[in-house]
Amino acid sequence: MTKPQKFIIGILSVLVCALTVAVGFASWQVYEDWTGQPLGAALPTSPYTPIALPPTWTPTPGGLSVFPVRASTPISTPRCGGPRVMTILAIGSDTRSTGYTWGLADVIRVVRVDFVTPRVTVLDFPRDLWVEIPYISDNLDGQDHEKLNQAYLYGNPGDGFHYWDDPSAGPGLLARTLDLNFGVKADHYIAVNMKTFVKIVDAVGGIDVTFQHDVDGTDDPMFKKGTHHLNGTEALALARNRTDGVFSRGDNQNIVLCALQKKLASPKVVTKIPDLIESFQDNVQTDLSPELMSQLACIGQQLPRQNISLYSFPQELFTGDRIYDPVFNKRVFVWDVNFDLLRSYVSYFQAGSWPINFTPESTPEPDQNISFCQ
Repeated sequence: MTKPQKFIIGILSVLVCALTVAVGFASWQVYEDWTGQPLGAALPTSPYTPIALPPTWTPTPGGLSVFPVRASTPISTPRCGGPRVMTILAIGSDTRSTGYTWGLADVIRVVRVDFVTPRVTVLDFPRDLWVEIPYISDNLDGQDHEKLNQAYLYGNPGDGFHYWDDPSAGPGLLARTLDLNFGVKADHYIAVNMKTFVKIVDAVGGIDVTFQHDVDGTDDPMFKKGTHHLNGTEALALARNRTDGVFSRGDNQNIVLCALQKKLASPKVVTKIPDLIESFQDNVQTDLSPELMSQLACIGQQLPRQNISLYSFPQELFTGDRIYDPVFNKRVFVWDVNFDLLRSYVSYFQAGSWPINFTPESTPEPDQNISFCQ
């Protein structure tokens, strides 16, 4: 495998964990012609102060909490010239067009890339959280709360929206919203729409998935128990399937992501690199620079498959509810959940030590909310 091919495969392997929003849309020659400038507007510096941890917090030498954590490891130098940790906000837009002026954030995941271990962890945020969205109240007659997925829509330059003027647009406003409500500190962002997602999967010749049981809520033969080969449209249908609830949709997305990551790591994908490059050209929304992509490509080549972890908040924390939304003049579905608990999970995720069934009153038990790419 040539150096340019390794570059593209490496970077795709890392970012596929973030909704397959890989950035292999440039050949090596194009890469050499690029500057170190971001491909899009950078995220603005956060105006929010760190969110305080729960009263039960007691500092430890490792900077973590009262909950048991793995033994600390010696400080090592980050690989590939990268930072110790890079956090990327990955967004899947529900628009079917090729642009990014419209669309809700259908999928919201925070990707933590550890350049020391190396390791990639991905945290899934439910889109139906009722959150405070900054900068929108002047445009909505004082209304400052909406669903989390609408922050992306309100920040993008679609006709009638673009509720803040920062050039980072929808990704920037969504990042600010996650920070304000949950303390998420994103360094960079990348967004992909549904049409591009389909092109990505088709460009690599489809993916192979294995179901341990029939996918609930559908009679489609391709979603029956067993191993199936899916094209881009079929993979998108699986990733968007939520007939058994939004949490099962997250599980379905994990199946797609792991299958695509495995395909990208296969030597067979090398012959498909030209199609893969074309599928990404001008079809993603990102602030990553060629320099950062080079670092991600490098760490992607050193990333063991078992070091890809997909996290979700415990389902038992969430209760379905409805709340009146004056924008739509009707009651809408939202998740009722203790935001303090979610903030605590986020703080552990960002520190690289996921909490273990965290509740202030309970004794930690083994966490069941993590899956791994096998």
